[in-house]
Order: sequence, then structure tokens, then C-alpha cells
Amino acid sequence: MPLHHAVLALLTQRPNHGYELKARFEEAIGPQWGGLNIGHLYQILERLVRDGYVSRSQVTQTDRPDKNLYTLTEAGRTELNTWATSAWVRVGGFRDELFLKLLGAVALGPHALTTLIEAQRQTYLSELAGLAQQRRAHAAEPLVAVLIDAAIAHTKADLGLLDSASAHLAPLAAAQDAQAPQRSQRSQPQGSGGTDTTSDDSGKRGRRSESA
Repeated sequence: MPLHHAVLALLTQRPNHGYELKARFEEAIGPQWGGLNIGHLYQILERLVRDGYVSRSQVTQTDRPDKNLYTLTEAGRTELNTWATSAWVRVGGFRDELFLKLLGAVALGPHALTTLIEAQRQTYLSELAGLAQQRRAHAAEPLVAVLIDAAIAHTKADLGLLDSASAHLAPLAAAQDAQAPQRSQRSQPQGSGGTDTTSDDSGKRGRRSESA
């Protein structure tokens, strides 16, 4: 529950209400993560209150509806400490649509594979240019800068992957292309191109009638 624990981390500094937490999260993490949906945030807070990690109190306001204030409990601090000091372990494997696109391109042959790889390369280069601009804009925000650095490193690794994909998959795509004419021939109806026996059968029936 990484977002749940991120909320706990924000509450270590001071109690907050929902919209304050949303703004602080987006400011702390920066544009790479994306915005935090307020409805989802309130679901998270409800779960944290139910688990005893956060307490909730109402603050009366004279000119607007009362608001809920959320405060970190000792149980929440213990849970945060356990989570934040343990290693992150990948559990789901690598699922990237690019690998499915490579599967499709290989099946279509060398031209499709080359087209995909070059298009993807240009996309990654464009992403790197945008990330470099973000890095300069957020140089004074350490946590945001670290996340952008991670995005840059990941994108550079993806660029290297394209070279590997080209080297390893080009022979496979060529083999698929070479087999295409054979598959086309096998898919034709068996009667195609055969001798038309209709006239022979008619002649035989005519000769049998004359002899009778």
C-alpha cells in the first residue's frame, strides 16, 4: 500500500485535512507521479482510520462546512517505520506494452520491426528532452529531483533495450518473413490450379449412351 504509507509520512510533520494532504503530496513528489485523486485519497484516509494508523477529528468553521483533521497515531508511526526501512521487492515482473508491440512487429517481418524500433527511439529521445527541462525546473526540490533522475535513468535504459531488441529480434523477424510465402501457399484451397475434369466426365457419359 505505497500511497497509504506516503500519507502516513506526510502526517509525521503535522495533522492535515484531505485537500492539504493532496497539495502536499503533489508538491513533494512532483509532476512525474501525476496528480492524486481526492476521492481516492479520502478512501485511503478512511482505511487508515479504520486500521488505527490515523485518528480523525472535526474542526468547526464559521464560514464554511466543518472539516476533518487527520493525525498520525503511534501505531501509524510504527507501521511507517517498518515500511520505510524495509527493501522494496518487485513482485509482478516487467509488464510493458513495448514487449507486446515487439511481438507483433516480429510476426510482421523486418520492416515492421525496424519501423517500431525507430519510432520508439524518437519517443524516448523526446521524453529525455522533456525530463531534462523538468530536472532544471526542480533542481531546488531534492525529492522531486531524485524522482526525475530515476525517470531519466529508466528512459536511457529503455533506449539501450532498443539496441538489444534490434540485434536479437532482427533474425527472428527475417525468418518469419521468409516463411510467409510458404504459409500463403499452404493456405490456398487444394483444388486451386488443378485439371478441370468436367468435360472429360461429360464425354464419358456421352460415349456410354451411344454404345447403349
